[in-house]
Amino acid sequence: MEDKRNIPIIEWEHLDKKKFYVFGLAMTMMIRISVYPFALIRTRLQIQKGKSLYQGTFDAFVKILRTDGVLGLYRGFLVNTLTLVSGQCYVTTYELTRRFVSKYSQSNTVKSLVAGSSASLVAQSITVPIDVVSQHLMMQRKGETMGRFQVFRGTEGRGIVAFGQTKYIIRQILQADGIRGFYRGYVASLLTYIPNSALWWPFYHFYAEQLSHICPKDCPHIIFQAISGPLAAATASVITNPMDIVRARVQVEGKNSIILTFKQLLAEEGPWGFMKGLSARIIAATPSTMVIVIGYESLKKISLRPELVDSRHW
Repeated sequence: MEDKRNIPIIEWEHLDKKKFYVFGLAMTMMIRISVYPFALIRTRLQIQKGKSLYQGTFDAFVKILRTDGVLGLYRGFLVNTLTLVSGQCYVTTYELTRRFVSKYSQSNTVKSLVAGSSASLVAQSITVPIDVVSQHLMMQRKGETMGRFQVFRGTEGRGIVAFGQTKYIIRQILQADGIRGFYRGYVASLLTYIPNSALWWPFYHFYAEQLSHICPKDCPHIIFQAISGPLAAATASVITNPMDIVRARVQVEGKNSIILTFKQLLAEEGPWGFMKGLSARIIAATPSTMVIVIGYESLKKISLRPELVDSRHW
């Protein structure tokens, strides 16, 4: 009889691909809407010098809401939704790479590490130009900007709070840096997100397995997975946050050197400067990762090929 503590992993070949992609896009969009404000706050905290404008995550949330309203928390959101494509590419690459690596190793850690790294490499190649534009839009405040570029201003000098300012940002990036400007920070992004993805999957499976041995046998697997996702995200976030700050500054402030940006941040703000935006990152990651994990695992379950449904125990 199957031990219920042994958490089954649904692999790529077990899935009905049509269901998987349709439900996956809908789930990803709902998650993006719920956590986007914290992504915006995290970026602003990472870019600001010291605590010149915001004292922390909650202070930034209140000030943005007070000055720009709810729409202020969603600056650049429409552009950012284009990353839904990269999200599906990420999942597909992850699952296909796991399948490929399984021919050479049955270790779940090895499969997760290699697949997570490969998936992040593919996704970031698509995501970085979108991130560059959306982050510059995130930096737009009422009447001023925190970044290099600013959106079109009306005759009274007031910034137009709208989602239709993307073309002005794109035009300024092209004028300043050419096509290469859309891939500014690409290497920094890879150095941030490849390790983050490579760490998240092994930690996720590790925490899930450890929890499965602690909890009663009849405890649903989805509970282990829902707890393990945020734990893995927090662990990976702490490790990769310094490079995430460097990535944000390279992309938004137009810096050309990762090493010089790292040294400048260390000189200006000390070691604690590398923890900027970490709380906002974890706050955004905790509920979103929990939803992603529950949604992703549930998505895989409902996307199982019909003949396999009765063969799995959850």
